[in-house]
Amino acid sequence: MTEDERRTSGKGSVPEAGSARTRSAPTESNRTDVPMPWGPPSPQPHQSALPDQQPQPQPQAGARRGRTWGTLASIVFAGLLLAGVLIPAYRDIASPGAWSYWKDFFGSPSMMASAVNMADGRKALSIAGRIGPASASWFREQLDAAKLTAGDVIFLSSPGGSLDQGLIMGAVVRSRGLTTVVGKADSEGRPQPSRCASACVFVFAGGKVREAMPRSMLGVHQFSSTSSRGDESANDLVARTQQTTGMILDYMTRMGVSPSIMQAMTASKDIRWLTEKEAFDLNLTTARYAGS
Repeated sequence: MTEDERRTSGKGSVPEAGSARTRSAPTESNRTDVPMPWGPPSPQPHQSALPDQQPQPQPQAGARRGRTWGTLASIVFAGLLLAGVLIPAYRDIASPGAWSYWKDFFGSPSMMASAVNMADGRKALSIAGRIGPASASWFREQLDAAKLTAGDVIFLSSPGGSLDQGLIMGAVVRSRGLTTVVGKADSEGRPQPSRCASACVFVFAGGKVREAMPRSMLGVHQFSSTSSRGDESANDLVARTQQTTGMILDYMTRMGVSPSIMQAMTASKDIRWLTEKEAFDLNLTTARYAGS
């Protein structure tokens, strides 16, 4: 190769990468062994590894249907439960006996109460009127309002009425240790003779002490269950009457009245007015009237 060809070849050739002439001296800007003042950047976690960005599993169609049927079943069960409670309650409230009770308790009570002026210093309350279906509850309220204590007096003037309410009222009288007298209060609050018949006698029998006021009277009669109960047979009616008679006998005996009172009651369906002697002999009255 001639000198001119060598010069032409040298100008057009590309120097090798490893030759000394093509290597540049390392500078501060391209040196990798110099540590950065803030340290190497920390590796960033992969986006899919973040816990709050995990894909949520979608509920399957079967699970959604199961929850829907469970909710519907709960609603149906609650409806049946309410129906089982409310329907019988409505029947009880709508019955004639229930309406009579609410009317007697919240409307116009069948009995009246008034204070009595006792000359001997005892506190007294006069109860008058027919014994209604709510008289026992009304009676308790009257006793609480009057603040009667053991030994105080209840004056009774009533033609009778509800048998079970009379028994309850008598039990209340006994539990409070009150004294009973057949009588009523006049316009000035003074005690006067009166009459107590039928269920009123049970209230009177509840007195721990039962005083006999002159010219006052006690009347008894035969009790029977005559109210109809659907297709109740004659035998069932007789059995219920006997049950009522046994209940009355048990009550009067616990109150200290002679069991012979039942003979006086069963003697007639009409009111039988007891003489003062008969009332004492039966232990229905236990003392003379202590007032004046």
